[in-house]
Amino acid sequence: MDRTTRAARSAALFAGILIVFVQGAAAAERSSADDTARLLAGMQPAAGSELQAHKDSESWKRHAKRFDTAWAQLEKRQISKIRTWTAEHITQRNPVLYYMFSGPDYLYADAFFPDAATYVLSGLEPVGPVPDVDKLSPRALAYELSRLQQSLNSVLSFSFFITKKMKTQLRGGRFSGTLPILYVFLARSGKSIRDVSLVKLDADGVVHADGEKIEGHADDGVKIVFSGKGGKAQTLYYFSTDISDWGLKRSGFLKFCEGLGQGDALLKSASYLLHAGNFSAVRNFILDRSDAIVQDDSGIPLRHFDKDHWQLHAFGNYLGPISIFPGKYQRDLQALFRKRREGPLDFGIGYRWRPRQSNLLLALKGGAQTAQDQ
Repeated sequence: MDRTTRAARSAALFAGILIVFVQGAAAAERSSADDTARLLAGMQPAAGSELQAHKDSESWKRHAKRFDTAWAQLEKRQISKIRTWTAEHITQRNPVLYYMFSGPDYLYADAFFPDAATYVLSGLEPVGPVPDVDKLSPRALAYELSRLQQSLNSVLSFSFFITKKMKTQLRGGRFSGTLPILYVFLARSGKSIRDVSLVKLDADGVVHADGEKIEGHADDGVKIVFSGKGGKAQTLYYFSTDISDWGLKRSGFLKFCEGLGQGDALLKSASYLLHAGNFSAVRNFILDRSDAIVQDDSGIPLRHFDKDHWQLHAFGNYLGPISIFPGKYQRDLQALFRKRREGPLDFGIGYRWRPRQSNLLLALKGGAQTAQDQ
C-alpha cells in the first residue's frame, strides 16, 4: 500500500469517526432535552441519563405523584373524550394546525389534532430560555417544580390558562417562559423530544437561528422537533408575538404561516379578541387558510362564516360568555344551537369548563366532511 493510499484511508477513517462523534453528540443533546422534559413532567428520565439522580429526591417524588394524579384525572375527565370526539367528527385533516392565542397550550392542540405534521402556536407569553436542570441544586429544583405546578394549575383544572396569572408566573425563576410548560405537555402527551432550537422570526416571515443578526423587528420563538409512538417526526413552533392588526404591521408571523399553506385551526379561550375590529387580519387568515375550525364561542363570531362556504356543526350548550366578558353574547349562535345542535359534549372545554355548559362549533369548508355527512 503506497503512502497516498494510506493517507486517503486515514482521512476516510477520521471522517467516519467525526461523523459518528457528531451524530452521537446530537443524539445526546436530543436525549438531554427529552430527559429534562420527562423530569419536569414527573416522569422517569431515560436509563443512564445524568438526570436520574434527581428522581431520588423527596421533592421530585412528591412532584411526580401530584402530576401522575392530575394527569390521570385529566385523561379520564377530558383528554380521552376529546380524542373520541375528534376521531368521530373530523375525518379529513390538513398537516398544519394553526392555534392562535394558545399560549403554551400544546396539550389541547394534540388532543384535538393529534396527527398534524406542524403545529403553530402563538401568544404574548415569553419563550424563555431552554431549561437547564443540571445547574440546579436539589433545593432550587424543588422550588422551580413548585412554581411549575402553580403555572399549570388552571389549565389542568379548567382547560385554559388565566392570562393575568401567566404574566407573573412565566417571568422570573430559573424555569421561566413557555418552554418548561411545552416540555411538560409534550412529555405527558407521550412525545419524545428530538431537538429544541430558539429562533427569531423576521418581518418577512423568515425563521432565523437565535443570535443571528436581524435588521428591524423580530419575534422570539422556539422550534421543537418531536415524535410520538409511531416515530413520525412532528414540529411545534411557538412564537411570542402580538397578532393584533397593529402588531402584524411589523411582525412576519402571518407571512410565515402563509408559507406553510392550507391548514386547520383551533380556537379556545381566546378572550373574544376575534370579536374586535383590531384583529381582522388574523381572523381573515384563519377563515381563508383553514379547512376545519374547532372553536368555542370565544373564537370567530358566527356572522363571519359565509354559509355558502362553511358547514357548521354545533355541539354542547351555548349559554353565552362568562361575566368578565360582557357584550359578547351572540344571538345568531344561540339560534344555531337551538335549531341545529348535533349532540351533547361529555367533556368540558373553554371558559365554561363544566361539561353541560361547554360548547364547540365545528366549521368545515367546502367539501370537507364529518362522519355524519358520509
